[in-house]
Amino acid sequence: MLIRRIKCLRSLGTRYNSSHYVTTPIFYVNAAPHIGHLYSAVIADAHCRYQRLRNPERDVRLCTGTDEHGTKIQQAASLYGVPVAKYCDDISERYRDVFRSASILQDDFIRTTEERHKRAVAHFWRTLHSRGHIYSAAYSGWYCVSDETFLTDSQLRLDESTGTRHSLESGHPVEWTEETNYMFRLSQFQDDVRHWVKQEARIRPAKFEKILLDTLSEPLPDVSVSRPSNRVHWAISVPDDDSQTVYVWLDALVNYLSSVGYPNETFSAHWPPAQQVIGKDILKFHGIYWPAFLLAAGLEPPGQLHVHSHWTVDGQKMSKSKHNVVDPVQAAQQYTMEGLRYFLLREGVAHSDGNYSHVKAQRILNSELADTLGNLLSRACAKSLNPGQIYPSAKPEHLADLLRSLEAAKRLQESLLQLSERCESHYECNHFHLVADTAMAALHAANNFFESSRPWTLKAGAAESNQPRLETIIAMTMDALRLCGIVLQPIIPQLATRLLDKLSVPTAQRGWNYLAESIATNPANLGGSRQLDGHTSALLFQRILGESTAKEEHKPQPAKRSKSKKKERRETMS
Repeated sequence: MLIRRIKCLRSLGTRYNSSHYVTTPIFYVNAAPHIGHLYSAVIADAHCRYQRLRNPERDVRLCTGTDEHGTKIQQAASLYGVPVAKYCDDISERYRDVFRSASILQDDFIRTTEERHKRAVAHFWRTLHSRGHIYSAAYSGWYCVSDETFLTDSQLRLDESTGTRHSLESGHPVEWTEETNYMFRLSQFQDDVRHWVKQEARIRPAKFEKILLDTLSEPLPDVSVSRPSNRVHWAISVPDDDSQTVYVWLDALVNYLSSVGYPNETFSAHWPPAQQVIGKDILKFHGIYWPAFLLAAGLEPPGQLHVHSHWTVDGQKMSKSKHNVVDPVQAAQQYTMEGLRYFLLREGVAHSDGNYSHVKAQRILNSELADTLGNLLSRACAKSLNPGQIYPSAKPEHLADLLRSLEAAKRLQESLLQLSERCESHYECNHFHLVADTAMAALHAANNFFESSRPWTLKAGAAESNQPRLETIIAMTMDALRLCGIVLQPIIPQLATRLLDKLSVPTAQRGWNYLAESIATNPANLGGSRQLDGHTSALLFQRILGESTAKEEHKPQPAKRSKSKKKERRETMS
């Protein structure tokens, strides 16, 4: 089979390819960005940040961008009364702004209206045509304008009250269309695509592999890859035939090649993508059409598709008609963009839809970022306990005594010893919620240790004053903060940077390999003390005050009862 020949070619070139190329979907500019779009981007960004952290020698590349052709774009521009090109410029720039504020470190932001992309599409089309995989034919079928795709009868449902047919998957209406188009011989690649899908860890989570294999169990029809120009004019013209425009999905998918320089030979340094992050609604296009197009062009399909589910809002599907689409810019005004980023990665799981709610976001961010992480740093840096504002070194005899006599110290050590291995395993699978779980468990252990060791009883002037033991407690606490800061860099890069800055951790010592150097893993190598960064605040994340919380905090408090009144009340109740 063709895919086996490509695997053979890959085996000859893999040793020279150290690139780790990751893509998001390119986002359709028929509407402004919402949290679902941001979710795709932060998944890909967190994955790439981890890869750079774990493998600093690897050439990690992230591409994102906007998809700007098709009927829906024409309609959206018309609705707003602006030229289509200006409409695309404006919406594309809004995506750039959101991703910039969310700290998405993309290496390329591609637009399908760029000349470099148009050249790539033309070359890709000619390659498919010259290989005999494209032919002209009269075509008729049910076309969904909203989804930009033809659907078979089995993919439709009939609304008997109106006689209108709708897509089973999206619910959008379809219309009967008859036209002469160019067709792609998808049916010839069914076995090759099935073979590709079945490769280990090709489609993740595994439930989406099953969905693809179910689709591939039925014969695949050839697919239309062009539309008449008089119907879809805002598109790329078919090479050598201005009467047709390239099907928007073929156009859009080629962006992954355009971004790395295709058709110039240099593109092969990054091809194929190591991972492509997509939403479940575009699984068919990336899991069936895309590998088939690539195989037909003699190119290797991606290493993995990471498919994520959608977001509901307070348990309801997010949609314009329900007026519940969450604008990330507005949400960030309440939670900060870093807080929103953390919530999406903390609460979202790829295999099932996540639920966005203000109550949940406020609870998670206050509990984990403000309290568990932020409050621990504030306590360790408090001038009453740490007047010299240092990251002290642990004293061997006190460290040994704490680990021997204090159960909370033992639990903290055990938690930190497991941190690197557990988080690495979760990151490799894009299980960011489990990375956060693991880090928060370690920080809970650190908070419990800090409370149990009672450092305030050891400060200067206290009856049990013991400076060496106090410094050892602060050192153990700060070491836990340092390790968790390193681990959390891919998820909350700005907060993690501020945390590590405050602890005066050198930039060169923030890599994954430095997780192995800690009090927990190597008590014999305790290092020396260093001054904290006085220019960085110890307040990492400000608590979010919701309307009800703010009212509660400003409500006059009742006067406290005297002890005699409390005693009287207890006696009355008994």
